[in-house]
Amino acid sequence: MQSIFGTDGIRGIFDKELTYSLAYKVGYALGVLTKTNNPILIGRDTRVSGYILLEAISRGINAAGKEFIYLGICPTPAIPFLIKKEKFSSGIMISASHNPPKYNGIKIFDNNGEKIKKKFENQIELILKTAKKLKLSTYKKTFIRENDNLFNIYTEGLINTMGDENLDGMKIILDTCYGSATTCAASIFKKLGANVKVINNEQDGFKINLNCGSTCLDPIIKAIKDNNADMGFSFDGDADRVIGVDSEGNILDGDHILFLWGRELLEEKLLTNNTIITTKMANLGFENNWNKIGGILHRTEVGDKFIFEEIKKKKALLGGEQSGHILSKINNFCGDGILTAIHISKYCKKKNISLRSWLKSSFSPYPQKLTNVLLNFQFKNIDKSYEEFINETIESFSNIKKDNCRVYIRPSGTEPVLRILVEARNQKEVDSLSTKITTELSTKIYKISKTF
Repeated sequence: MQSIFGTDGIRGIFDKELTYSLAYKVGYALGVLTKTNNPILIGRDTRVSGYILLEAISRGINAAGKEFIYLGICPTPAIPFLIKKEKFSSGIMISASHNPPKYNGIKIFDNNGEKIKKKFENQIELILKTAKKLKLSTYKKTFIRENDNLFNIYTEGLINTMGDENLDGMKIILDTCYGSATTCAASIFKKLGANVKVINNEQDGFKINLNCGSTCLDPIIKAIKDNNADMGFSFDGDADRVIGVDSEGNILDGDHILFLWGRELLEEKLLTNNTIITTKMANLGFENNWNKIGGILHRTEVGDKFIFEEIKKKKALLGGEQSGHILSKINNFCGDGILTAIHISKYCKKKNISLRSWLKSSFSPYPQKLTNVLLNFQFKNIDKSYEEFINETIESFSNIKKDNCRVYIRPSGTEPVLRILVEARNQKEVDSLSTKITTELSTKIYKISKTF
């Protein structure tokens, strides 16, 4: 059986790769593997398929003789935060993060609030092999009720991270992209004193991430300009990512967030070994400028679980991805877009500086171009020999490197695409090299795919 796990849990198109039956068996497997009788915490984003998968997972948990508590629609980071604080045995978030509405996913956390390791994934898959004959009809339908008190603990926890700081007088736009941030982002900013306008703020699973949110910034850029706002923050579907935008529409991505936040901690001598952890997608301009001011940058494979492992290994205090997934010691490295947004706002207020001015003091990014090559197969499901051949092909292209030029190619862990990143000092060189690699790689992959 091919692995059902990608870079961030289980993900796929609902009722195709991710079915009711699979969700039920995953819930059952987690229930079997959970060593204590403490309940399993479950949350979800707004996707229409979310409640169906919730029912399947909860029935599976009950079939294994364990109990669960349903948090309701919530940001993903609420799950690990509450696992640690309230001593849950483990947790599940039903979400496909930034993906379109037809996708959904299952993210699993252990009793420490950490994404489960490969060994645990293997144990779940072993149980799935033996659970093929489980009959859903033999188990009673599960009663599901939301727990508002727990959710309030999470939101108060976010506000408390600000200490005595507030956001009085700041005019801020939020794009909650019809997803998890609709539950609390606006109220948190308002409680901190900000003048807030929210767009795309209905809990609508048919619209989640569509032409809005952290992967489509046009709506928030327009709203900032139309409302003469100081800044804005755009979240993804489950609110673990955020992208900032200044008053003139300039973008504060994860690289800039890490550089500016890291520089503050560096100046305060609070950054262990002057180290930031990021991924192979991070901009060369970020790395070069971080090194110039005395910082050390370590890169990992793409995925917050890899960043977290390196953070622990290097005893770092800050890490994240260009996509806006930031891990900070403030909340025990639970990537939280709302937390990141309020603390970026806090720094602007504390320094008495606009986000526009602060962003101007950041690094100048190298031109980058990220291209997706659509595959007619899921990379994780192909035969091992073909996988090795494709990896060799990818590696041959990835080795095209010169001074101040970098190529990075990887199969997506969540979608049937290859992601090709090209960056250099010169935009023409980026465009030319990107076109050449994309065309040649697409041709080779197509020929390979025709043979299996």
